[in-house]
Amino acid sequence: MKPGFPRTLALLSAIIIGALCPFAHALSWLIQWLILGMLFVVFLGTRFSRESFQRSHFWLLAANVAMGGAGYAIGWTVGGHDIAVAGFFAGIAPTATAAAVITGFLGRRVDYVVTAFMLTNPAISALLPLLMPLALGHATPAAAREIAMSVGLLVFLPLLVALVLRRVHPPVMMWPAKMKNVSFYAWVLALFLIMAKTSHFLGHEGGGTPGTVLLKIGLVSVLVCAANFAIGRLLGGEKFSREASQALGQKNTTLTIYLALTYASPLIALGPTFYVIWHNIWNSWQLHRHGKKQA
Repeated sequence: MKPGFPRTLALLSAIIIGALCPFAHALSWLIQWLILGMLFVVFLGTRFSRESFQRSHFWLLAANVAMGGAGYAIGWTVGGHDIAVAGFFAGIAPTATAAAVITGFLGRRVDYVVTAFMLTNPAISALLPLLMPLALGHATPAAAREIAMSVGLLVFLPLLVALVLRRVHPPVMMWPAKMKNVSFYAWVLALFLIMAKTSHFLGHEGGGTPGTVLLKIGLVSVLVCAANFAIGRLLGGEKFSREASQALGQKNTTLTIYLALTYASPLIALGPTFYVIWHNIWNSWQLHRHGKKQA
């Protein structure tokens, strides 16, 4: 598929049709495997070197932790404790598994985002069992094991498989260049299912929630989302502005939605759930602009 309008139409269609088809959430188990596959392809073609690691990665990690606190503070100001915890779970999520995929579509340094991904996910996962009791107001003794299992599957499994294949059969490093269209269609399908799952979640878990509460959570999450992309852009400097923006702004909300549902409530899980909508709308706009430039 050539860049430009067809890709933009595909992305917008995935968002709109997914939102209108909440029944498709029954296939949401495919999301994890689609993202694992896309990430596996990214790892196959990414060459790591000392230059991949930048000082700004430390600042991104610090900002990631700070945005959890910022989300809590904004939420408390807007609507009290529950809104604050929803803001915390929206802000504390580490770099998304698909952030490197989107960065590749944008023609930027994938290795920078993969490095941020590999740094923030284990670090935030280690900190969450300590930070969650502070936000929730009660202990979460089983959180460490649950988080480790989730991150182990989503992060390290595709990385290990890719590294083994690269060593055993080096020509596999050429696969990503041949599979760009496949990865794009996989992302469109994943986006459709993400929006269907989000629509179903909002309809069933948020159906009895007052509209003003939903509005407050949506407002907090969009403010946190905008701040993440903007702060990341500043931290990346001129050389890595887009990469750092993506690394901080596109978040692993799957992890924090799960944790919020397990240790808090469906209401609080709406924080990272709304975040899914905002960062995917922004991603679609970025891909649209990039496609127009290429066209």
